[in-house]
Amino acid sequence: MRRFRYVIADVFTDEPLAGNPVAVFTDGRDLSEVDMQAIARETNLSETVFVLPATTDDADVRIRIFTPAVELPFAGHPTLGSAFVLGGPLQKIVIRLETGAGVVPVTLEREGPKIVFGRMEQPVPEWEAVDDPAPIFEALGVEGSSLPVVRYDLGPGHVYIALDSPAAVQGLSPDIGALAAATRDGANCFAHVEGNRWKTRMFAPNHGVNEDPATGSAAGPLAIHLARHGRIRFGEEIEISQGAEISRPSTLYATVEGEGDRIDRVEVGGSAVLVARGEFGF
Repeated sequence: MRRFRYVIADVFTDEPLAGNPVAVFTDGRDLSEVDMQAIARETNLSETVFVLPATTDDADVRIRIFTPAVELPFAGHPTLGSAFVLGGPLQKIVIRLETGAGVVPVTLEREGPKIVFGRMEQPVPEWEAVDDPAPIFEALGVEGSSLPVVRYDLGPGHVYIALDSPAAVQGLSPDIGALAAATRDGANCFAHVEGNRWKTRMFAPNHGVNEDPATGSAAGPLAIHLARHGRIRFGEEIEISQGAEISRPSTLYATVEGEGDRIDRVEVGGSAVLVARGEFGF
């Protein structure tokens, strides 16, 4: 029987049993792609990560990221969670993770030996306007968006729908089947709370995730979207709340530097806690 060890981290939270859980298999060398997808279905978490040797000198390790349904080139909470899991044993201040979207450096902050916060420099996404968002609005049960509906592509694609209030975001009850037909991407609904605080919910049925507790790959593009449309200043850090409606409250931080449509740097940060260790055998 082959045995494969894993660690579960709750990401974008500093409290156990909150945030977005990810299973990180610390040595995936003897697993095929079919095995990895089957294990991801078995864990049934938003994402499961498999750690492999890097294929470039610019990275410390390579990670492959699977939802229960598909492999993703990049995703935020699996990348940050992997940095927390691997950063301790590797004793890294900056750990460089090779993903399908490129090498992502994660800077780790410590209190004594404990890693308490991480900031990842995300790839800069491409974006395009959504020509006909009406089917998405209908599936979500909303009348429209107060900002243009734009699709950002960061490996997983995300479309952004601006609502008038946090209460409107909280009250969403989308038709998941209709949403899967309306867009292949994640639907990110957001509203301003106060100051630099924003509330979001993200639905991605075609990724095998009806609602995600915390979406790191959507946090950076949200900051870009807000800065491009004048809702925040470039260089201003925003705080994003997500996941409360599914009893997994999460907090994400995002900053974008640039001007207009020129994006120089995207950074997303948060905390994580390690909550379980185990092994699969088959």
